[in-house]
Amino acid sequence: MAKPRPEKQSKPSAPAEHRVLPMELQIGDRLTDETGVWEVIGRPYTSPNGKTVHARVQRVGQFSGTVLFAWGAHERVTVKRASAEED
Repeated sequence: MAKPRPEKQSKPSAPAEHRVLPMELQIGDRLTDETGVWEVIGRPYTSPNGKTVHARVQRVGQFSGTVLFAWGAHERVTVKRASAEED
């Protein structure tokens, strides 16, 4: 006689980490660096020659100011997204 399988308990899903190109950043994505956690608050845009990508970010929990981050268009950025994205 087969043993009944134990029920799988669903764990609350933590924000999934993704490695994306800077042009694939979305509003609400969270980035982490040596100074803290940042949240993307504006759509990314490229420089006129398309080699540099800029995105406006602010520290999580602070609404006083924003910073402009820049990456090479070919670099991958590690972000946490609240909803899992289908690849």
